[in-house]
Amino acid sequence: MSPLHFLSAPVKRRLVGQVRGLFNDQERGETPVVRRPDDGLFGPRSVCWRVHGDVTTMMVGGVAALLLQMLHPAVLAGVWDHSAFRGDMIGRLRRTARFIAVTGFSSREDAAAAIAKVREVHTRVKGILPDGTPYSADDPHLLAWVHVSEAVSFLDAWIRYAEPRMSMADQDRYFAEFALIAEALGADPVPRTRAAAEALVTAFRSELKVDERTREVARMVLEQPAPSLAAKPFQLLTFEAAIDLLPDWARAMHGLSGPGLARPVVRGGTWGLAGTLRWAFDLERR
Repeated sequence: MSPLHFLSAPVKRRLVGQVRGLFNDQERGETPVVRRPDDGLFGPRSVCWRVHGDVTTMMVGGVAALLLQMLHPAVLAGVWDHSAFRGDMIGRLRRTARFIAVTGFSSREDAAAAIAKVREVHTRVKGILPDGTPYSADDPHLLAWVHVSEAVSFLDAWIRYAEPRMSMADQDRYFAEFALIAEALGADPVPRTRAAAEALVTAFRSELKVDERTREVARMVLEQPAPSLAAKPFQLLTFEAAIDLLPDWARAMHGLSGPGLARPVVRGGTWGLAGTLRWAFDLERR
């Protein structure tokens, strides 16, 4: 074993520990999700494992997806009226990340339990929009928007910061695999190809809008305090990369300018961060 290993191993362990601390609530007894290659919904050869297993791209894609989702008034209302989102931003993001990890990497039994829990919560999230329109979180149409926002954002972040030459066949496979989770949650329609996903996003655009509540949630997402001083520059980089990942029309709706002339710095820095975390987590896979 080379001397370099003894120098790098503690650094890797520290990075892995810090990342795990972000995604697992120790006060609630949460431990990292264990990958189940022979007993899960997907498995090591799946595109979902490839895409959902990358920490940096999932963080960038997750923030971008949240900003997209909040553009739908009914999705925004469900969060605004029924969740602790405004008082527990980190907790909300952590729970979403854990759901993706459990359904993607854990056993079929664990995935089914996580899906059932979310479906039960959705049955209790109902209300009336400011214009008098009723909404329900278990509405298949709304669930379709939540899903397609996540799927497109996760995949686009992966392509930009991990696999720029990803084939269209593998992109289609990703949508087909991830559709299993969306269908189990009750979403409809669920795209199973890249073209179908892009068409669905286009179809939803007429339903999207921005008001003061949208702006407040976006501010809370993008201005939340970093968990530590050391994490602050990495969080800022992740948020800038997420804004940059948004479609031009979504960025315009939010009134976000994007990195502009700093785009090469943001993309280069995020690419470097992604590579560093892959290097750190490689220790876990040996």
